[in-house]
Amino acid sequence: MVLAVSGLRKHLRMRAGGLILESMAESLLEFPCTFPMKIVGRTEDGFAQAVLDVVLRHAPDFDSASMEMRASREGKYLSLTCTLNATSRAQLDALYRELSSHPMVTMVL
Repeated sequence: MVLAVSGLRKHLRMRAGGLILESMAESLLEFPCTFPMKIVGRTEDGFAQAVLDVVLRHAPDFDSASMEMRASREGKYLSLTCTLNATSRAQLDALYRELSSHPMVTMVL
């Protein structure tokens, strides 16, 4: 079975005694690379700026003008797509952790 987790694929396989989670990221990504992240939150003042601040802490070369915004059909949620130049798996992991723990962020893909 294959799962998508924060843009990285993980394999689950059965083994005596339970499931084993194996990362396939090392074989799928070669750094540096262009990596899109989608961040979703409720539509509220300051959401885009808060996300941008976090992204810039981890990817200082990110061009804020390239951030794509899309509102949900009823306008309750806003999704932001940030395509950054990823330099390492550690950079992506740290960015994902900080974004997903932010109180204004509902989901990171």
